Amino acid sequence: MSSTTPRPSLGSAEFGVGARITLSVMRDDHVDVITSALAAPDADDVVVETGDVSTFVSGDEQALVRWSSELVAAAGRSGAHVAAVLHFSRGCPGEVVCELPGGAGPRRAELPTADPTGVHATAEWALYPLVDSVRDGVEPDHMRDIEAAVDLARRNGTFRGSQHFVTRLEGDVADVIATAAAGWVLVGRTVQHVTSHVTLSISSPSAAAR
Repeated sequence: MSSTTPRPSLGSAEFGVGARITLSVMRDDHVDVITSALAAPDADDVVVETGDVSTFVSGDEQALVRWSSELVAAAGRSGAHVAAVLHFSRGCPGEVVCELPGGAGPRRAELPTADPTGVHATAEWALYPLVDSVRDGVEPDHMRDIEAAVDLARRNGTFRGSQHFVTRLEGDVADVIATAAAGWVLVGRTVQHVTSHVTLSISSPSAAAR
């Protein structure tokens, strides 16, 4: 019989699950597009705080993917060239210290999904497992964890190639964001603190010229 005391299961807020998102709209009516997009998603299951640089959103992993997908798709439906930068973070609820209450370790969550939006996006994605100690007998190996997340993108059909410092994704906005978040959650099952960045582009004139 094991004498190990089970670690407490923390909620998403206690665990520091959240995201920051910045929308950039390359058109004269960018203010209307951004404010309309921010008002579009149902926010009943998330906390949303908009500032002058980015919008912070917190909730569980599934809620974050749903809200972010609806937000970006709403902006994309304007027909303008839209860029969206998402920064996901989990496992470090404080600004400086990443100690969790009760000595909790990595958080297990289901891989998030989102309903198709009908809006196509290309994206560049990077994943950062932030670990420097053995957890539950698992040796830190950031490339092992990143490669597992990229394999997931290959399996779901959003992977388009590896580039300098990023992985290129393409598909419906919901599928792209869900891919980035799924890799983040997958790695987070063995690594406490994980961050992920994804930059999406919609209706880019560069894409049209390719």
